[in-house]
Amino acid sequence: MAQSNEKKGTKLIADNRKAHHEYFVLDTYECGIELCGTEVKSIRNGSVNLKDAWCSIENGECFVKGMHISPYEKGNIFNRDPRRERRLLLHKQEINRLYGRVKQEGLTLIPLSLYFKGSRVNLSMGLCKGKKLHDKRDDMAKKAAQRDIERALKGQNH
Repeated sequence: MAQSNEKKGTKLIADNRKAHHEYFVLDTYECGIELCGTEVKSIRNGSVNLKDAWCSIENGECFVKGMHISPYEKGNIFNRDPRRERRLLLHKQEINRLYGRVKQEGLTLIPLSLYFKGSRVNLSMGLCKGKKLHDKRDDMAKKAAQRDIERALKGQNH
């Protein structure tokens, strides 16, 4: 019984922390990702980088670009290009809705995290709006103030 719960759980592989610093995340979407066998093995080793990745919609299909999956050591001729475009698995209706919002509102699609859900690799994608420099400063000031408050409360308790 415990084994079946473990298989259904999610395990985080990579997180894009830069995305939360650079963008306001308005909405998130979960989608599958089309990979080849050696890429999955490399992902299991944790050699993925989402830092400079983005998503685009072309010809009614959604792709993730700039995501780096290191070549699998034992993959030899079966290894693919580490930075190749990878197709995202979304319903046509979702793709059309995203395409409309991206074109009309000037938003961008940014991968937020990559994780295993069961035995499949899923990608959490955010519909984002870029932050200005003053927004980033405000966020940093709020985080610093929150840390100071927590530190003061912790000091009072001891």
